[in-house]
Amino acid sequence: MPQKLSDLDVQRALGGLAGWSRRGDALVKTYTFDRFADGIAFVDRVAAAADEMNHHPDIDVRYTKVTMTLSTHDAGGITQADLNLAGKIEAAAKR
Repeated sequence: MPQKLSDLDVQRALGGLAGWSRRGDALVKTYTFDRFADGIAFVDRVAAAADEMNHHPDIDVRYTKVTMTLSTHDAGGITQADLNLAGKIEAAAKR
């Protein structure tokens, strides 16, 4: 089972993840797109990366806004897997 990161480790990691914040035991970021279809294409890219990692975000789509929430439920909080997926999500947003 993945190990939950310490509060200090999470704070340090957030310094390298622009726009991400901590909300309780999760990492959260909202992305805004020009068109609904652009947001859905982004979700498709994230889904492919998440399936590759076998680690999946909670995704909320609201027209042109897409919110990603990352937490490792079986560890009870934020793990290295969440940080790794956040990096992949950032890469998907730049395409």
